[in-house]
Amino acid sequence: MGGRTAPSAAATAARIGAAAHGGPAETARYGEAVLLAVPAAAPQVARELAADLAGRTVLDCTVPTRPSSNGGPVLCTAGGSDSAALRVAAAAPHSHVAKAFGICHESIWTLPQPAFEGAPLAVPFCRDAPAAEALTRELITSMGCIPLPCGGLERAALLEAAAVFAVGVWWSGSEVRHAFPAPALAPGAVDD
Repeated sequence: MGGRTAPSAAATAARIGAAAHGGPAETARYGEAVLLAVPAAAPQVARELAADLAGRTVLDCTVPTRPSSNGGPVLCTAGGSDSAALRVAAAAPHSHVAKAFGICHESIWTLPQPAFEGAPLAVPFCRDAPAAEALTRELITSMGCIPLPCGGLERAALLEAAAVFAVGVWWSGSEVRHAFPAPALAPGAVDD
Protein backbone atom coordinates (compact mmCIF):
# COMPACT_ATOMS: atom_id res chain seq x y z
CA MET A 1 0.00 0.00 0.00
CA GLY A 2 2.47 2.62 -1.17
CA GLY A 3 5.02 1.83 1.57
CA ARG A 4 2.80 3.28 4.31
CA THR A 5 2.56 1.38 7.55
CA ALA A 6 -0.70 0.92 9.40
CA PRO A 7 -1.15 3.32 12.34
CA SER A 8 -0.66 1.89 15.80
CA ALA A 9 -3.69 0.98 17.87
CA ALA A 10 -2.99 3.98 20.10
CA ALA A 11 -2.91 6.33 17.13
CA THR A 12 -6.19 4.94 15.85
CA ALA A 13 -7.82 5.11 19.28
CA ALA A 14 -6.75 8.67 19.87
CA ARG A 15 -7.94 9.96 16.51
CA ILE A 16 -11.22 11.19 18.01
CA GLY A 17 -10.43 14.20 20.14
CA ALA A 18 -6.80 14.31 19.08
CA ALA A 19 -7.33 17.42 16.99
CA ALA A 20 -8.05 19.39 20.17
CA HIS A 21 -5.41 17.79 22.36
CA GLY A 22 -2.58 16.67 20.06
CA GLY A 23 -1.51 13.12 19.27
CA PRO A 24 -2.23 9.90 21.19
CA ALA A 25 0.14 10.63 24.08
CA GLU A 26 -1.16 14.18 24.57
CA THR A 27 -4.74 12.95 24.36
CA ALA A 28 -4.02 10.26 26.97
CA ARG A 29 -2.66 12.91 29.34
CA TYR A 30 -5.63 15.27 28.94
CA GLY A 31 -8.10 15.58 31.84
CA GLU A 32 -8.34 13.55 35.04
CA ALA A 33 -9.41 10.30 33.40
CA VAL A 34 -9.07 8.49 30.11
CA LEU A 35 -11.99 6.59 28.58
CA LEU A 36 -10.62 3.57 26.75
CA ALA A 37 -13.26 2.56 24.20
CA VAL A 38 -11.46 0.33 21.71
CA PRO A 39 -12.70 -3.25 22.34
CA ALA A 40 -10.33 -5.18 20.12
CA ALA A 41 -7.22 -3.19 21.04
CA ALA A 42 -7.71 -1.88 24.60
CA PRO A 43 -4.75 -3.74 26.17
CA GLN A 44 -2.49 -2.88 23.22
CA VAL A 45 -3.45 0.80 23.40
CA ALA A 46 -2.85 0.79 27.18
CA ARG A 47 0.58 -0.83 26.66
CA GLU A 48 1.58 1.73 24.01
CA LEU A 49 0.49 4.62 26.23
CA ALA A 50 1.50 3.13 29.61
CA ALA A 51 3.90 5.95 30.48
CA ASP A 52 1.28 8.58 29.64
CA LEU A 53 -1.39 6.76 31.68
CA ALA A 54 0.77 6.39 34.80
CA GLY A 55 -1.01 7.72 37.87
CA ARG A 56 -4.21 8.40 35.91
CA THR A 57 -7.61 6.71 36.06
CA VAL A 58 -8.36 4.64 32.97
CA LEU A 59 -12.05 3.91 32.46
CA ASP A 60 -12.42 0.71 30.46
CA CYS A 61 -15.87 0.48 28.88
CA THR A 62 -14.94 -2.25 26.43
CA VAL A 63 -16.70 -5.58 26.11
CA PRO A 64 -14.57 -7.84 23.90
CA THR A 65 -17.03 -9.90 21.86
CA ARG A 66 -17.34 -11.87 18.69
CA PRO A 67 -20.37 -13.44 17.01
CA SER A 68 -21.17 -17.00 18.02
CA SER A 69 -21.99 -19.78 15.59
CA ASN A 70 -25.57 -19.77 16.89
CA GLY A 71 -26.00 -15.99 16.63
CA GLY A 72 -25.60 -13.32 19.26
CA PRO A 73 -22.35 -12.27 20.90
CA VAL A 74 -19.88 -14.22 23.07
CA LEU A 75 -16.90 -12.97 25.06
CA CYS A 76 -13.45 -13.13 23.49
CA THR A 77 -11.63 -13.43 26.82
CA ALA A 78 -10.42 -16.74 28.22
CA GLY A 79 -13.24 -17.04 30.76
CA GLY A 80 -12.98 -17.32 34.51
CA SER A 81 -11.57 -14.12 35.94
CA ASP A 82 -9.95 -12.99 32.66
CA SER A 83 -11.25 -9.62 31.48
CA ALA A 84 -10.32 -6.76 29.22
CA ALA A 85 -10.02 -4.53 32.30
CA LEU A 86 -7.44 -6.81 33.95
CA ARG A 87 -5.52 -6.95 30.69
CA VAL A 88 -5.55 -3.13 30.53
CA ALA A 89 -4.34 -2.95 34.15
CA ALA A 90 -1.49 -5.36 33.37
CA ALA A 91 -0.55 -3.41 30.24
CA ALA A 92 -0.44 -0.07 32.10
CA PRO A 93 0.55 -1.17 35.61
CA HIS A 94 1.06 2.33 37.01
CA SER A 95 -2.45 3.52 36.10
CA HIS A 96 -5.67 3.05 38.06
CA VAL A 97 -8.30 1.10 36.14
CA ALA A 98 -12.08 1.11 36.53
CA LYS A 99 -14.50 -1.01 34.52
CA ALA A 100 -17.57 1.14 33.84
CA PHE A 101 -20.06 2.26 31.20
CA GLY A 102 -20.04 -1.07 29.34
CA ILE A 103 -23.42 -2.53 30.26
CA CYS A 104 -25.60 -0.14 28.23
CA HIS A 105 -25.58 0.63 24.53
CA GLU A 106 -23.40 3.60 23.63
CA SER A 107 -26.49 5.66 22.68
CA ILE A 108 -27.52 5.78 26.37
CA TRP A 109 -24.48 7.95 27.14
CA THR A 110 -25.69 10.64 24.73
CA LEU A 111 -28.71 11.31 26.97
CA PRO A 112 -28.29 14.32 29.29
CA GLN A 113 -29.43 12.43 32.42
CA PRO A 114 -30.28 8.81 31.65
CA ALA A 115 -33.45 7.81 33.52
CA PHE A 116 -35.95 5.07 32.77
CA GLU A 117 -39.38 4.40 34.21
CA GLY A 118 -38.92 7.32 36.58
CA ALA A 119 -35.58 6.17 38.03
CA PRO A 120 -32.03 7.34 37.26
CA LEU A 121 -29.86 4.79 35.50
CA ALA A 122 -27.62 2.76 37.83
CA VAL A 123 -24.09 2.32 36.49
CA PRO A 124 -22.24 -0.74 37.79
CA PHE A 125 -18.48 -0.41 38.08
CA CYS A 126 -15.48 -2.07 39.66
CA ARG A 127 -11.99 -0.70 40.20
CA ASP A 128 -8.45 -1.52 41.27
CA ALA A 129 -7.74 1.49 43.53
CA PRO A 130 -9.61 3.93 45.80
CA ALA A 131 -8.61 6.85 43.55
CA ALA A 132 -10.26 5.15 40.58
CA GLU A 133 -13.39 4.51 42.64
CA ALA A 134 -13.69 8.12 43.78
CA LEU A 135 -13.31 9.55 40.28
CA THR A 136 -15.64 6.96 38.73
CA ARG A 137 -18.33 7.68 41.35
CA GLU A 138 -17.96 11.40 40.71
CA LEU A 139 -18.31 10.96 36.93
CA ILE A 140 -21.38 8.71 37.27
CA THR A 141 -23.05 11.07 39.74
CA SER A 142 -22.29 14.11 37.56
CA MET A 143 -24.26 12.43 34.76
CA GLY A 144 -27.33 12.15 36.98
CA CYS A 145 -26.84 8.39 37.36
CA ILE A 146 -26.47 6.19 40.44
CA PRO A 147 -23.04 4.63 41.10
CA LEU A 148 -23.35 0.88 41.67
CA PRO A 149 -19.98 -0.34 43.05
CA CYS A 150 -19.35 -4.01 42.37
CA GLY A 151 -16.00 -4.50 44.14
CA GLY A 152 -12.46 -4.87 42.92
CA LEU A 153 -11.23 -5.20 39.36
CA GLU A 154 -11.24 -9.00 39.67
CA ARG A 155 -15.02 -8.68 39.18
CA ALA A 156 -14.67 -6.97 35.78
CA ALA A 157 -15.21 -10.29 34.02
CA LEU A 158 -18.66 -10.43 35.59
CA LEU A 159 -19.56 -6.99 34.23
CA GLU A 160 -18.32 -7.98 30.79
CA ALA A 161 -20.34 -11.20 30.93
CA ALA A 162 -23.43 -9.28 32.08
CA ALA A 163 -23.06 -6.92 29.12
CA VAL A 164 -22.80 -9.83 26.69
CA PHE A 165 -25.84 -11.46 28.31
CA ALA A 166 -27.83 -8.22 27.94
CA VAL A 167 -26.79 -7.71 24.32
CA GLY A 168 -27.70 -11.32 23.53
CA VAL A 169 -31.14 -10.91 25.05
CA TRP A 170 -31.73 -7.65 23.14
CA TRP A 171 -30.35 -9.26 19.97
CA SER A 172 -32.99 -11.99 20.28
CA GLY A 173 -35.71 -9.32 20.56
CA SER A 174 -36.43 -9.66 24.28
CA GLU A 175 -36.20 -7.35 27.29
CA VAL A 176 -33.37 -7.86 29.79
CA ARG A 177 -35.34 -6.25 32.61
CA HIS A 178 -37.84 -9.11 32.47
CA ALA A 179 -35.10 -11.44 33.72
CA PHE A 180 -34.56 -9.31 36.83
CA PRO A 181 -37.81 -8.46 38.62
CA ALA A 182 -37.52 -6.17 41.62
CA PRO A 183 -36.83 -8.17 44.82
CA ALA A 184 -39.83 -6.46 46.45
CA LEU A 185 -42.07 -8.17 43.87
CA ALA A 186 -40.82 -11.68 44.68
CA PRO A 187 -43.26 -13.99 46.47
CA GLY A 188 -42.69 -13.79 50.21
CA ALA A 189 -40.63 -10.62 49.97
CA VAL A 190 -40.47 -8.62 53.18
CA ASP A 191 -40.48 -4.85 52.99
CA ASP A 192 -37.54 -3.34 54.87
